[in-house]
Parts: sequence; structure tokens; C-alpha cells
Amino acid sequence: MKTPETGQKQRLYPDVGAVNRNGQKASRGYDSALQAGKNTGENMIREEITLKEAAEQIRRICGAEAVLEEEAMSIHTTFRIGGPATVFVIPPDEEKLRDVLILCRSKKLPCTVMGNGSNLLVSDEGYRGIVVQVSRNMNEIRTEGELIHAQAGAMLSAIARRAMEESLTGMEPESGIPGTLGGALSMNAGAYGGEMKDITLSVRVLTPEGEIRELDGEQMQFAYRTSIVQKENLVVLSAVLKLKKGDAEQIRARMEELRQKRTLKQPLDLPSAGSTFKRPQGYFAAALIDEAGLRGCRVGGAMVSEKHCGFLVNADHATAADVRDLMEHVKTEVLSTSGVELEPEVRMLGFD
Repeated sequence: MKTPETGQKQRLYPDVGAVNRNGQKASRGYDSALQAGKNTGENMIREEITLKEAAEQIRRICGAEAVLEEEAMSIHTTFRIGGPATVFVIPPDEEKLRDVLILCRSKKLPCTVMGNGSNLLVSDEGYRGIVVQVSRNMNEIRTEGELIHAQAGAMLSAIARRAMEESLTGMEPESGIPGTLGGALSMNAGAYGGEMKDITLSVRVLTPEGEIRELDGEQMQFAYRTSIVQKENLVVLSAVLKLKKGDAEQIRARMEELRQKRTLKQPLDLPSAGSTFKRPQGYFAAALIDEAGLRGCRVGGAMVSEKHCGFLVNADHATAADVRDLMEHVKTEVLSTSGVELEPEVRMLGFD
């Protein structure tokens, strides 16, 4: 419900931010866990010790500079929200990435792989596990005729620019998506009538068992906002995209046209994770949210964008709890007014 004074939905949960309003990282290290032992219990302490030991082993694999502890996820997500990850790893190459993931699996440690953090909402309490980021180092792009070979951490915008420089057409719809190739392939990202399945020739993936496989487009099982990567918990390493020869100026013009459309219709001036909900079959999520009277609805610092109702934005130092509560409120109201149940497109990390 909305409060009569402010029009804001009443808060369901208190602030539990591990990053304060000034963006300063709160301390949640090993020593803090020991001090709070009576409250957190022995299991949490044992988990912290195991993760700390794993951090040392990962340093031996990747080098000391590749491992950070208690790293604020707010600086690694486009929402600009998120408490600390216990261990944050930036592998220098595919081999080290594989070694880290095999280590985590052998020790049964909670672990997640991320790219640019453009589709990620991290809990205010953070993630008690290992976050592996591939966008910093695994981002090489090269062309071969009408083919583009790119690593998982390459930004879609960078791939699109390279395609334009080589007069290759097909990447224009994805040129404004602020994510990496790996994430785009995982969720079959798309915009303005194009999807990754339209241009994907093959994908190299890492299985949970540490095996490297190469899948063709059909084997990727692309569907709306999903693929075999999600279904089988695979990690994208690289891919080959099949484009077509075109005119560089026409490609540039199309990219600029789409950029202007995004600027006009989307709240690019505020932190967000893009479209918050998937498109229900036969409907548009933004239209359903607008019809439910939720344009501009707020919970704390989180708001349904007044410019595009499909975007939930960080309007004023929002916490992850703010965003989560607003998502739940939107889902409830849309279901009540239209009978349609919205499904989140945003990936949630560190929540119960």
C-alpha cells in the first residue's frame, strides 16, 4: 500500500545495507565474524574460515592482485547496489578461471560468475561466497572475414563497434545493451527485433565438471531470455558470431538511430539493471505496470521509472531491500489488475 503523506509504498523490511549512504564499505571481515560469533553461530564462522582459506588458494592460482576480500558489489553492478562479496576474483585467463571454478566445486563453496553486473541485484548483506568476474581480462575480440571471435567478458558495445569498423552488420540491435557477451548468450539477450540466437555460430562453454565443450547455435537451445547455459549451469568462455558484409556508414547510422531511441525512451541517467521483468507472452511488462497505476511508485530510494515503467531504478541511494520490495509490490499489483504474473529478468544474488 502507499502512504498518504508521500505516495510511497510502506517499507516491508528495514535497511540492512553493508555499504553506507556515503558509499563507504562496511567491515565484515573474518575478525568481525569471530566477534559476532554469538549472533551468527558457529556455522557461519566455519564458512568464513573456509572461504578465507579458499582465497589464499586462489591467490596461488591467479596471483595476489587478482583476489580481493570483502569487495563491495555496489561498485561492480549497474544498479550501484550491493554489500560485500567475501572473495572477489578477477582471473587473468581461461585456464585460471577453470582452475578456480574446479577448486570451488571440489570444496563445495558458493560461487557465481559475473560479467559487467548489468543484470544483477546483490543483497545489502552481500554474498557469502566467491564472485568470479570475467569482464576485466577475458574480453578479446578478433575478426575473420564475416566472423567475430570474442571472449565471454567482451562488452556487446565493443563487439558492435568492431563489427562496424569491419563493415559487418548484424550486431546493431545489441550495440546499446550494457552487458557482456557471456551474459548475453546465457539469457539470449536482444532488443529492437534482434536476439543473440540470430547471430551465434558456436559457443565454447565450461561444464560444472570442468570439461570444455563447443556448442553450435541449435545446441545452445536459445529461447526467450534463456539458453542451455542457464539450464545446465554452464559458464561461457567465448563464442563465434556470424555476421554479414554491409556498409559501414549505414551500420553507424543504424546504431546511432537505436542509441537515440534508447536515450529518448529509457532512464539511462539513473542506475538500473535494464528491464526488470521478462515480457509475458502476449503482453508488454511496461504497459501492464503502467496500467496498474505504478508509474513513479517508490519504495525507499527505488522507483518505477516515470520514463519507462519496465525499468526499476535506483533514484536515491536505494538499498537492495528497496528494490526487492518494489519488485514484489509491482508483481502483486499487476497480478491483481491484469491477472498476469510477472517474472523477474534481473538475477538476484545473496538473498535467502
